[in-house]
Amino acid sequence: MLPYLRKTSNNLYTVAFYNLENLFDTKNNPQTLDDDFTPYGKNKWNKERYENKLYKLSKTVSEIGSDTTKKVPSIVGFAEVENKSVVEDLITSKYLKEHDYDFVHYDSPDERGIDTALIYRKEDFEVLASEAHPLIVYNDNGERDYTRDILHVTGRLNNEQIHVLVNHWPSRREGAEATSYKRVEAAQKIHEIIYSVKQAEEDPSFIIMGDFNDDPGSESIKDHLMYPDLYNPMAKLLDPYSKGSLNHQARWNLFDQIIFTNNFFNDQAGTHSFAHADVFDELFLKEWHGKFKGNPFRTFAGSKYLGGYSDHFPVYVLLKQNY
Repeated sequence: MLPYLRKTSNNLYTVAFYNLENLFDTKNNPQTLDDDFTPYGKNKWNKERYENKLYKLSKTVSEIGSDTTKKVPSIVGFAEVENKSVVEDLITSKYLKEHDYDFVHYDSPDERGIDTALIYRKEDFEVLASEAHPLIVYNDNGERDYTRDILHVTGRLNNEQIHVLVNHWPSRREGAEATSYKRVEAAQKIHEIIYSVKQAEEDPSFIIMGDFNDDPGSESIKDHLMYPDLYNPMAKLLDPYSKGSLNHQARWNLFDQIIFTNNFFNDQAGTHSFAHADVFDELFLKEWHGKFKGNPFRTFAGSKYLGGYSDHFPVYVLLKQNY
């Protein structure tokens, strides 16, 4: 437990984000490019492998922040879930089924069929409304890039109203610089959503989480997302040589981030204050030996099955409830 939080662990709550690395079921969906994740596909994705992944992911989610809070997370955003059924299977798997989680999920137009989702512990969080905001971006040739929607969930965390935006921004597959404009457009879309809410609410509280496919210092985050009324606690965590949420070519990135509005620094009764942020990179989530020792223990390396958790570590913040 963090020493400076020891006396207040009973009023600390975990908010987390986790890219689950292709949480697919084993069924073929003819509407999406999911053939690799079927029993006879390239990845030989069968019931045993699927259930092993659910077991591992549920263990991970249940432990995020628990050293300090002594309880499971209140809210967890996900990237790379195939559909509603895999989210249901996850929250009813071994380590989560006793904690009364529910979820919000919408199918997105992503060609591979991967979506974002939000799970929440009903004891802590009540959903008031939800919406999927399409992110309309185009490739250089003028064709639409069918990427993930931005999931917007409005709810009450211990009776304080907050807005949670769950993101999985366009990838870097064609190169970081060549695709940067798509992530800049995603940042602008976030501000459109925030502006719309501000027309109806005075000083709304936002938590913006996701796999942004950019680091805290990248153009899309630093120059386009981070307006003066937002704070990014993840900016201080990244060290390219020792700490991040994913590793590429022996360098760490922190694409997974949780950003929030400055009103999470107040101490007014009935609100929540920011207490701590970190990458959940426990030893059991890492490769234990070999060339990739210390990296996330992933499910696949290409089409080679490793049987691990994910190619990303989760990230989280602790919020202190003010009385």
